[in-house]
Amino acid sequence: MKRGFYLVMAAQAFSSLADNALFIAAIALIQELHGPDWLAPLMKWSFALAYVVLAAFVGALADSFPKGRVMFSTNALKVAGCLLMFSYASVGVAPEYQTYLVCAAYAVVGIGAAAYSPAKYGIVTEMLPPTMLVKGNSWIEGLTVFSIILGTVLGGLLISTTVSTALLNHSFIGKLVHTPAEAAILVIAFVYLLAALCNLLIPHTHVRYPPQQKNPVKLIRTFWGYVCVLWRDKLGQISLAVTTLFWGAGATLQLIVIEWGRSHLGYQLDKASMLMGVAALGTVVGSILAGRIPLRRALAVLPVGAAMGLVVLLMPLVYSPWSVYLLLLITGGLAGFFVVPMNALLQHRGHVLLSAGHSIAVQNFNEQLNILLMVAMYTLLLWLQLPINIIIVIFGTVVAVLMVVFMRWSKRNLAANPDLHDQIGQEGHGHALDSTKNH
Repeated sequence: MKRGFYLVMAAQAFSSLADNALFIAAIALIQELHGPDWLAPLMKWSFALAYVVLAAFVGALADSFPKGRVMFSTNALKVAGCLLMFSYASVGVAPEYQTYLVCAAYAVVGIGAAAYSPAKYGIVTEMLPPTMLVKGNSWIEGLTVFSIILGTVLGGLLISTTVSTALLNHSFIGKLVHTPAEAAILVIAFVYLLAALCNLLIPHTHVRYPPQQKNPVKLIRTFWGYVCVLWRDKLGQISLAVTTLFWGAGATLQLIVIEWGRSHLGYQLDKASMLMGVAALGTVVGSILAGRIPLRRALAVLPVGAAMGLVVLLMPLVYSPWSVYLLLLITGGLAGFFVVPMNALLQHRGHVLLSAGHSIAVQNFNEQLNILLMVAMYTLLLWLQLPINIIIVIFGTVVAVLMVVFMRWSKRNLAANPDLHDQIGQEGHGHALDSTKNH
């Protein structure tokens, strides 16, 4: 592995750590401001919406500048979003609108994340050959999920009584903020700053792309062409469908676990956040184990995704701490094991057919669109006042059934196109760019 790859990993670790801690701290801030329960899903919505709205533009941005510099700028934007989140007092926002400012600030962080992602994943394909992509991705995903663990734990710790009191009693922090959630968000802003500093140290890869389109209408039209390219590709469509489902399900499960911890297990927010960390720990183990799977065998992990959906169905049956932790560990382990090879396959096909930045932008567009859909469905089920255990059964069943559909889809593609396996590991990139631009 090149030195630059380790810097990418470090920057991603800090940025992901802060992303996940911020979600917990933002929920705590909404609670401090006495906002309604549906604002937490709305924050998720605003975050995902940034990915969908900006999808046509961030790929071109990532391929127009050195990706390390793009990552620096976007992490700096996340810092600004954090500071905006608790600025309601200084800018004189009326109390009834303060919670909406929190959501708007969280959306700013989402804009930074949307622009960060194509650069982050795109630079991996620039630094590593196809044969190293699964291993590289296993490290990236494993480290990312490990930072999710630490992030959820950090978010829970920062809003806990002991830590928040110590922070507010600090001479510097106490002058800037006044509540536990505000203190937590300020600390998280410094973590984003660390990520930005790591970004500055990432060396240039010297990979150059053709000049990028600047006309917004043409960018949208071209981006739609890129979306169609990946969905028409027999390998790209399967990996795109699976990863899209995974990230939509993951975002929804995060909200489900918090509510499940509260209503089913009787946990407070800080303790419920620890449950998310336990699931993430399992994902780390699964991601590391998945690193042993060669890229050519990526499609073989599809049944594991169906098994994950079935395991989720057991959540309403467990109460004791050891059974809760074991179930979440297994769920996370299965998730990590099947998503890493599929993500590597998608990155590979996207790199071969399009480019690093554009392919990741297409991936993010589909994934975040599904997050919008699944979080909206979850919010609707809450609005209908369905018990959380019923929601869990619906959720697990949908995931398992869809994975079975994707398995049959993959088998049909392989039967109709016997040469598909030979396309895995194909060298080169941007094979479809010229034809896409001509349409």
